[in-house]
Amino acid sequence: MIAVKYKEMLGAKSVIRELSEYASARGREIGYENVFDYSLGNPSVPAPEKFKEAVMRLLTECDPMTVHGYSPSLGIPSVKEKIAESLNKRFGMNYTASHIFMTAGAAGAIAHAVRCVTVPGDEVLAFAPFFPEYHPYIDLSGARLRVVPADTDGFQINFDRLEEMLTGKVAALLVNTPNNPSGVVYTRETLERLAELLRRKTRELGHRIYLISDEPYREILFRGAEAVYVSSLYEHTISCYSYSKSLSVPGERIGYLAVNPACEEAETIVSMCGQISRGIGHNCPSSLMQLAVAEVVCETADLSVYETNRDLLYEALTSLGFSCVKPGGTFYIFPKALEEDAVRFCRRAMAYDLILVPGDSFGCPGYFRMAYCMGTEKVERSIPVLRRFVEREYGKRQGGV
Repeated sequence: MIAVKYKEMLGAKSVIRELSEYASARGREIGYENVFDYSLGNPSVPAPEKFKEAVMRLLTECDPMTVHGYSPSLGIPSVKEKIAESLNKRFGMNYTASHIFMTAGAAGAIAHAVRCVTVPGDEVLAFAPFFPEYHPYIDLSGARLRVVPADTDGFQINFDRLEEMLTGKVAALLVNTPNNPSGVVYTRETLERLAELLRRKTRELGHRIYLISDEPYREILFRGAEAVYVSSLYEHTISCYSYSKSLSVPGERIGYLAVNPACEEAETIVSMCGQISRGIGHNCPSSLMQLAVAEVVCETADLSVYETNRDLLYEALTSLGFSCVKPGGTFYIFPKALEEDAVRFCRRAMAYDLILVPGDSFGCPGYFRMAYCMGTEKVERSIPVLRRFVEREYGKRQGGV
């Protein structure tokens, strides 16, 4: 007998991936330049030249066993040292290499973090809107994901509902800022309030509540947004990072997990990750990629195009009457649809070759996500198409009337 659970999942594939596949097929028919594909968050800017130079240098100058051999199960020590030094310098922390575990991107980091701090039957809370893949990351570990309803006024945290849901079953919270799909950056006030609440609940419930911080968009911040490092505010934080967005290398699958040194048994948690890897077949990321990111640990790709695209879309959407919280980072925007059924709204948009993702799977029915990680020229060409769609289907014109 095959595993029924995974077979059942075939009927609930990622909506984002399905729309991306549709966009690719449509592009083969009419030319991809004519399909305005806002589905998949696939970084569009080139990787930094320094990253490419580092990879070439490692391949040509280093011993093949160094770049192609197995790395230690917890990651290459010299790489972890450089990451720790960078975090300490930027955020006033005191990490050492023993607090860092190298992973296959943020997804791998979350998969390990959840297994470190939960047992089957525990609950992990996340905040809507949330990345839909949190469900398999958590539910397939034996824990259970529960979603705190959204604060749709500003997409900060709905603290009233959070307090109701913070029961003795909760082992951890999963927070994502800057946020996918809303693009919202949690304020310092929001995060400080969250930290104080978790400390109070830890005392009341008699067990530690961990905060797992999903941070792949940490470097994509726009003017006016404060870069608050979550782990600096709450001692029991496990940071999950990916270089996919900052270096624009998502296919390389490289990231890390960092346990706050102030967390009790921090080094033990990192060591546990090596044992968890044995059970989930992780077995450490590429040695070449570990060494390469260590060479550019303070670098990013040129991320400025995302703010340019954000400004163009926000102005266009609001002028057409969409209700929308202005993103403070990432390359996503999350407007309210022009009808209650966002799935129907997005389906109608497809007739105009506008590929939008309904917000239902993000925990926010009635909204939709646009991933604007594409060239600005294409964003500009999509705006008249968006306007035509809105005017023909909903009778709205520039100015929202």
